[in-house]
Amino acid sequence: MVTAVKIDMKRELGDLYAAPRHPELVDVPPLRYLMIDGAAAEGAAGPADDPGFRAAVGELYSLSYTLKFEMKERGEDYVVMPLEGLFWTHGSDEFRPGGPAPTRWTLMILQPPHVTPLQVADAGARLLERGKLERPPRARLETLREGRAAHVLHLGPYAQEAPTIERLHAFIDELGLTRRGKHHEIYLSDPNRTAPERLKTVIRQPVSPRETVDEP
Repeated sequence: MVTAVKIDMKRELGDLYAAPRHPELVDVPPLRYLMIDGAAAEGAAGPADDPGFRAAVGELYSLSYTLKFEMKERGEDYVVMPLEGLFWTHGSDEFRPGGPAPTRWTLMILQPPHVTPLQVADAGARLLERGKLERPPRARLETLREGRAAHVLHLGPYAQEAPTIERLHAFIDELGLTRRGKHHEIYLSDPNRTAPERLKTVIRQPVSPRETVDEP
């Protein structure tokens, strides 16, 4: 019997998954995720009411655990990472509390470096064959390059994130930086097992130096 050595990416990337309650800057290395893109369903009050969103979550976890168990049999075990999401509005990456609700999303789960696109495709085919997926899998394996970013921990319901996001944006402005890329959320708690007031969410925003205009 092969004894699997377990990799804990959350521990290895501790600075990225243990954000403090006050905003801080972090450097995010290129990371590979299983990703699924989607759009907000018309009339849905939020992700919980969006069938496409729920289906994407189910597919990502099904694929991630299938890959984990297959790799464990080969002696390469690892901890399945939490769900993450990128959110933006069609035509703009800008995310403003109180502004237009995001209409586009990419849900994703971080994967270890040794997972390959072929393994993802094979795992999806087996899940479909066993009736574990209702339609052909949509997930892709892609590298996200965020680089320099600011992040903060939000404690409480998702619907009450606005003040936390505003503090993060104010922190970025105070440093003379510019927001770039997409609003990023990392869900550290299971909403089905955690009271709303105890939910933990890391909110991340990539940044870049603010461009200056030379005076004539």
